[in-house]
Amino acid sequence: MRLQFFQKTTVSVLAGLLILAAPGVGTAESLAGSKGDSRFAVNFPPGSTGDCPKAYKAYLVASGHSAYATTFYSRVTDLYVICSARLNAPSKKAAEDLALRSCQAGVKKYKVKTASGGCGIAASK
Repeated sequence: MRLQFFQKTTVSVLAGLLILAAPGVGTAESLAGSKGDSRFAVNFPPGSTGDCPKAYKAYLVASGHSAYATTFYSRVTDLYVICSARLNAPSKKAAEDLALRSCQAGVKKYKVKTASGGCGIAASK
């Protein structure tokens, strides 16, 4: 008799805890479609259909912590854009660090000198 009472009590307490904990599970938001923290406007040369617009679109639809780094673009002086996107990283800071390093590696690889400086994080989430 006593064992049944404890089993029923334990089951009802656990069920109550499960009901209270369930709303917290569903509140985790996806970052997909979010621009995140925008530090400067993302601009592409007119008619640009290269890798940078594709990388920015991939950044926008990424569901996890992501960052988009690019060289600063000036229509008057720069004819190109070097960029990098790091998608679904473990944290926002990790995504920013990896995207910035990858962009800077591209600048060094192509031996590019931009009028407005090197790479910067344009947006991160």
